[in-house]
Amino acid sequence: MKKLSQLTTLFLLSTCFVTAQQKETYDYSQSNREVIQYGVQAILTCNGLFTSNRTLEQVYDQELKYLKAPIGTAKGGDYLIDWNNKTVTIGTTENTPMMRAAFREGIGCVILALDQTFDIIDDLPIQTLPPLSGDAATIPWPEGDLVKKQMLPKYIDKDLLTAASNWSFERESPEQVTLSLIVVHKGQIIHERYTDGVDMNTKTRTWSTAKSIAATLIGMLVDEGKMELDAPLGIDWLPKEVTADNDPRDEITLRNVLNMSSGLYTVDSRGMEYATGSGLAYWAGASSVNGARNRGLIRKPGTFWDYENYDTILGVLAMKNALGSDETYLHFPRKALFDKIGMRNTYVSTDRFGDFIFSSQVYTNARDLARFGMLYQQNGVWNGERLISEEWIDFIRTPAPATTDRGNFYGGQWWLVPDDRNDVPKDAYATAGNRGQYVIVVPSHDLVIVRRGLDYGRQGFDRWDLTREVLKAFPADYKDGGK
Repeated sequence: MKKLSQLTTLFLLSTCFVTAQQKETYDYSQSNREVIQYGVQAILTCNGLFTSNRTLEQVYDQELKYLKAPIGTAKGGDYLIDWNNKTVTIGTTENTPMMRAAFREGIGCVILALDQTFDIIDDLPIQTLPPLSGDAATIPWPEGDLVKKQMLPKYIDKDLLTAASNWSFERESPEQVTLSLIVVHKGQIIHERYTDGVDMNTKTRTWSTAKSIAATLIGMLVDEGKMELDAPLGIDWLPKEVTADNDPRDEITLRNVLNMSSGLYTVDSRGMEYATGSGLAYWAGASSVNGARNRGLIRKPGTFWDYENYDTILGVLAMKNALGSDETYLHFPRKALFDKIGMRNTYVSTDRFGDFIFSSQVYTNARDLARFGMLYQQNGVWNGERLISEEWIDFIRTPAPATTDRGNFYGGQWWLVPDDRNDVPKDAYATAGNRGQYVIVVPSHDLVIVRRGLDYGRQGFDRWDLTREVLKAFPADYKDGGK
C-alpha cells in the first residue's frame, strides 16, 4: 500500500511537471521590443527636433512622454544628436541597441536598420520637388495663411465656442495634451488656438490620420480608372511559392483593405505592435512593404473588421504599382493633392526603401489638416476643380460591411459616428490618429474641426464629444445657410 501511494505521488508530480513545462512564459520577442523602444525614441526625437523644430526640452516633455522609460533626459544620456547633419542616435554603447534616424528634406526622419551607419545617409530617400511658390503669409486663406479678421456669424454663440475650446485644452486628465484647435465654418477660420510652444507652423505626427490622406490619393486614381475598388490588389505576395497562381490572397480587393477587412493575419491587434509587424518598419528599419505582403489569409476577405496598419500599406503599395514609377510615386502626394490645396507644410515620410509609411508617419500642421478637411466639406471641389468624386466620398462614408453588426463605426479609412451616438449629427465623419489627431467633417453644419494632441498613457480624448461641444455654439435648428 505504501509503495502504491508513492507511485501515485510520483505520477501526480510528474503530471504537474509536464503540465508546467507546456506553458510558454518567455517573451521571445523581447529583443525586438528593446530595439523598437530605442527606434521609437530615435524617430520621435529626430522629427521633434528637425521636422517640428522643437527644443530638446519640449521633445522630452511631450513627444517622449508617450514612452514608459525614455533613454536619458534633456540634459543628457545614452544618445547622440548631430545638429549639423540632423541625425539622432539612441544607444551609443555596445551593450545596447544602436538605433539611428536621419532627417531628409521634404520627407522627415528615416530610421536605419541596426547594421547601418550614417555612411549611407546620402542613399536615403529625399523629396526633390521645389517648395510651393509664393509666400504663404501674404496669400489669403485657405491657399495661404493670411487670415483677415471677420465678425463671427450672429447665429454662433461666441461664449459657447470659447467654452468648447476650453473643454479641449483644460483637460481633467493630465494625459490629454491639446496642442492646437481649429474650427472652420463655411471655409473661414472662426476659432484657432495653440498651446504654449506651438504655433501655426508647428508640424507634428498625424499617426493614423495619415490613413485618410492615403485613401484620398487612392481615390483619385480610382476616379481616373487607374485603380478599381473591387478588383484584386495585384500584389506579389510573400513568401514566393511555385504555386503562386493558387494563392488565396489574390482574392483580396482594394475595398477589403480600405475597409480594414482584408482577412489577413493581424499583428497590431495581438499585442505585437511594438514587437514585430509594422513596428519593425516604423521604428527599426525593416521594409514596410515586405512585412505587409508576408501575412497569411485567416478569414474570408470582407467578413471581419480588424484594424491593421498593414492593410493601409497594401492599399498604398497597389497605388504605387498603378503609378508605374518610383519618381511618379514619390511626387504624387505633392502634385495631386498637397500643392493644389495649399498643404505646403506636409511631409509624408518613407521607410529607407522609399515606400511611404502612409499608415502613420505624416508630419503636418493644424492648418494643413484644416485644408484637407475643407476639401471633403466642399464635397471634393477646390477652387472650382473637382479633385475627388462624390462617389469616392460616398464610399469612404459608407460603413464597412464587416461593421454592420458592431455599430457601423468605420468606412473607407475614415471613422463614422457609431450607431449608439445620438448627440452629434449622423453625417459627421472623422480621421483619427494616436495621441489625439482628429479632423472632423460635419457637412450639415459646413464645419471642419481639427484637434492636434500629444496625449499619452491611457489617452482617451473623444472626437465625438469634441464635436458635441463645438456644436453647442450653433443654433439647435441650424440648417445650411445659418439663421
